Amino acid sequence: LLATLHAATGDLNKIARIVKLTSLVASTDGYTEQHLVTNGASQLFAEVFGDKGVHARSAVGVAQLPLGACVEIELVVELVEGA
Repeated sequence: LLATLHAATGDLNKIARIVKLTSLVASTDGYTEQHLVTNGASQLFAEVFGDKGVHARSAVGVAQLPLGACVEIELVVELVEGA
């Protein structure tokens, strides 16, 4: 995601804040710790962007994801005005 943000903006300093992170976690029946899988991504954005990286988030368990992926993450980002 960081590489995608950099490619889209040309400069990570153009990011005003991370608004929301949503993760879909491929899960077996009864698995209830999707939030733990998502912690790594949340912590990375907080480390990279400081207070601007603190965000709302959702972690959802799903039966399967396209192409056999384990996790899919969607990110909503606010850019600096004029960026």
